[in-house]
This record gives sequence, C-alpha cells and structure tokens, in this order.
Amino acid sequence: MRRVRPEWYAAVALLVLLVLTSSRYGWHRDELYFVVAGRHPAWGYPDQPVLTPLLSAGLYRLGGGSLVVLRTAAALASAVTVVLTGVIAGLLGGSERARLLASVMWAVGVAALVTGHLVSTATFDVMFTAGVIACLLKALTSGRPGWLIAAGAVLGAGLLNKLVVGFVAALICAAVLVLGPRRPLLRWPALAGGLLAVLGALPYLIWQTAHGWPQSAVAASIAGEDNRIAVIPIQLVLVSIFLAPFLGAGLVRLLRRGAGPGRAFGYAYTALIVLLLLAGGKGYYAAGLMPVIVASAGIATDGWLARGRRRLRTALVGVAVAVSLVLNAINGLAVTPAADLQASGINELNQEAGEQVGWPEFRQAVRAAARTLPPDQRARAVVFASNYAEAAAVELGRGLPPAYSGHNGYAFWPPPASATGPVILLGFTPGDRASRLFPGCRTAGRVDNGYGLDNDEQGAFLQVCDGPAGGWPAVWPSLIHYD
Repeated sequence: MRRVRPEWYAAVALLVLLVLTSSRYGWHRDELYFVVAGRHPAWGYPDQPVLTPLLSAGLYRLGGGSLVVLRTAAALASAVTVVLTGVIAGLLGGSERARLLASVMWAVGVAALVTGHLVSTATFDVMFTAGVIACLLKALTSGRPGWLIAAGAVLGAGLLNKLVVGFVAALICAAVLVLGPRRPLLRWPALAGGLLAVLGALPYLIWQTAHGWPQSAVAASIAGEDNRIAVIPIQLVLVSIFLAPFLGAGLVRLLRRGAGPGRAFGYAYTALIVLLLLAGGKGYYAAGLMPVIVASAGIATDGWLARGRRRLRTALVGVAVAVSLVLNAINGLAVTPAADLQASGINELNQEAGEQVGWPEFRQAVRAAARTLPPDQRARAVVFASNYAEAAAVELGRGLPPAYSGHNGYAFWPPPASATGPVILLGFTPGDRASRLFPGCRTAGRVDNGYGLDNDEQGAFLQVCDGPAGGWPAVWPSLIHYD
C-alpha cells in the first residue's frame, strides 16, 4: 500500500479550515464582478482572461448562489498549492520531513490563507505557477523531458486565468538557459509545451487586439499607484514575518552553485523582484514563485534541525509556525466579528476583509433610493454605478433596477436603452464630472454598512437624476474607465 505523502495532511487541514470559515462575512467585491462577468461569456475582458469569471458564474449557478460552493474552489486551489510545495521540496532533494516542513510553512502563510479564503485571479495564478514549477523541476531532475509538455499544458491553463504566470515562466526558462541544465529546453518536448502555452494565451491576446488593448490602460493605472515601496515588505509577509529567517535561508540555498536545477528558480525570483521594483508592479505578483522558496526553506530548516539542539530548535520552529497560523488566520480569514474589524486594525492590515462586509446594507440603500421615485418612474429606473462591484451587487440582488457601469468589463456590455430613466447614480459625488452629465440630480441617501467600516462603498452617495443629457450614446464614451 502506497504511503500518503506528508504534504497531503497539511493540505487537508488547510482545506477544512478554509471551508469552515468561508461564509462568515459575505461576498467580496471582486467575486460579485466575476459572477456577472462570467454571465457575459467572452474570450477576454479588459482586466483579465476568461477562466475565473466563467468558473465563478458556473459555480454560482450550480450552487444556487451559495458563497460556500464558490469559495470551495478557492480552498481546493490553495490546498493543491500546499501539495505542490511539498512535491517541489522533494524534487529539490528534500526528505519526508523537509516536505512536511515546506507544506506546513506554506499552509499557515498569508498567501495560502487569503487566496484560499476568497476567489480571485491570484488564487489560481499561484496554483498554476506552482504546477509549472513542479513540472519543470521534474523534467530537469528526472531526465524525462516529457514533463515539459505537462508544464506547457499547465501554463496554457494558467494563461486562461492571468498573463502573469507566462511572464514568470519566461523568467524561469531564461534563467535555466543561462544557468543550466539547458539541454531539456532545446528538445522537441519543450517546443510542444510552448505551443500548448501559446494556445492558452491566444484567446485573450486575440480579444485584447480586437478591442484596442484595454489591458494596457488597466496596467498603467496599477503602475500609477506607485507600488514600489511595498514590493519588498510584501515579500516578508506573503508567508509570515515569523518565518522570514527560514525563507531567507531557503532563498540563499537556491542561489548557491550547489543548488543544481533549483538555482535557476532562485535567480528567477530575484529577477522578478527587481522587475517589479522597476515597473511599479504589485508585490503579490511574486506569490507564484514563492512556493519554490518555501520548498527550499523546508530543506534548509530540516538541515538546521539536524545540526544539534534538536528539541530547542524544533520548539522554535513549532512556535514560529503556530504564531504564524494564529495571526495570519485572524487577519486573513473571517474569524473576527465584522463589528470589530475597524477597531481591531484588521481592516487596515487586510483591506480585503472589509470588502466582504456591508453588501446587504448596500442593496437596502439602493432600494430606499428607488422608493423615493413615483411608481411609474420606478418601473423605468436604472442604476448607473461608479465601479464594477457596485453594479454587480445590484445586478445580483433581488427587486432592484437594472444596473450598469462604465468600469472595466461593464464598459463592453450594452448601455441602457435611450428611453430609460430616471437614473440612480451610485458612488458618484454630487457635482463631479460624471454627475454633471445627468441633469436634475438630487441626493437620495448614502451607503452605511452599519459597522463604521471603512471600505470602498462606505459613505457612497446615491443620487436620483433625469436621463443623461443627449441620451446614453452621447455620454457613454466619457463614462468608461479602467483600473
């Protein structure tokens, strides 16, 4: 009977924890958008390829709108990454204990808990990148280049979710070509794997080309946020600040000459950090390469434990893991009461927590604004929202007017018919540029989540206005924006 590898125990434990805490707050703003985007099937959207929206919409329908069903996909993806981290540790030459240490370190980390708690493109990006790394390492260490075909297939699937995985894979291959072993990448399985990867990227590239590359506007907006200052600090907390010394040892181990094929992955990670600093990319874009660093950290920690004072060192590692799990779970999972998120400071440490709170109150505010209209106007009213989350929350609610927006994917879906109106403007400040396109506006309330929680929708204005001046076709282009 085949023995169960130790990483599976860590993966199952994480899966159970994630499922049990998946629905204590509510929907995340991006999850609402993914579901609606998936109801408008396309080969791409301004801000992402097709996989996450289609999966979200399918699970929403399958589960009858159940948040637990949707988030089980994220929990499974995170658990798979735990398994892959242990597998990578084994491919790097780690023992059974090293595999266990690596998988546990990843399972208690911020990246595993946060991306496993809610559905995001990063959830699957990390999993696919870890899968590509595992397949590449298998090909480089086993003398079986056929694994490069598997790497290409996994990469192709990952490119249906996010293009970042392709950029990371290109960095890894460049590092392998420079540092070796080069020969596997110069044989026909590498070409076959590359073709599979291109097939995965092709639908999104065609869609972007056909629509004028709105992704470039999204990327420019992200770069304009000046993320450089946070790139390095984010690396320290992607897993845990308490495990940072072990991760540092893991990275140093990969950069040494004796690291074998793993050396290329250490240099690829280092190059990615430099590029993120230069380009102003977000620090979490490096999360996909972090499992290989954690895998190496498991091996380094295993060696450290074997060099003496075993009980003391084991206790130190155990405390670091336990403290990491407790603090990361408090900050990353829905375990703190929503009423305490602001006062506890958790909402500042993890803004994604606050973005899951207040949607029922948000929808109630929209209903209240609609009720200020006479019955005959109420039947013709539409909502125009400042961002995709607000529009999606209205669209997925019950008894609310049709919702529209000019934000990201919504910009490509048909605007309201010219005869519709009045318009409930949502999330725009009275007198701002967008509000001035709609005559006769009056304030009809503000959003209050009931917790004093500072999230993106708290305090948003609701205005009841006449139809747009000159009709929807005239104003629609000026309402489109990407970020």
